[in-house]
Amino acid sequence: MKESMLDVLMYLFENYYMDEEYELNPDRESLHVELLEAGFAPAEINKAFDWLEGLIRMRDSGTATVQTAHAIRLYTDREAVRLDLEMQGFLIFLEQMGILTPASRELVIDRVMALETDDFDIEQLKWIVLMVLFNQPGQEAAYAWMEDYVFDDLPGRLH
Repeated sequence: MKESMLDVLMYLFENYYMDEEYELNPDRESLHVELLEAGFAPAEINKAFDWLEGLIRMRDSGTATVQTAHAIRLYTDREAVRLDLEMQGFLIFLEQMGILTPASRELVIDRVMALETDDFDIEQLKWIVLMVLFNQPGQEAAYAWMEDYVFDDLPGRLH
């Protein structure tokens, strides 16, 4: 099975974190075993755990830059390769709708850049936004809007 780190993240998010019984400090070992049984490669599982830990570290440290409402985000060449114009426009749309703040947008961009893939599309970006919002205290309304947006666009659930 050729699954990527993003596939592991999406599986975890859809099958574990969205559950009403979500545990704030899940047992990494039991999750690892469950993911192995689901057919994911150990290396991709470890990368996914590292990705999630990076998200939590950034959230807790407040390292995302706070910008004024009139600031314009310029993308580096490397970011522009990963986030094409459609995806950049989508992030602007989410900011204008009040779904993302400049700080949460920076978390999204950071987490996108932390993915080890060159094959990235707008649907995957939506999942990254959903995961970032889920991990942001006080963003319940934005998360709910984004969840509806993601699941209304998908014809069926993954895995």
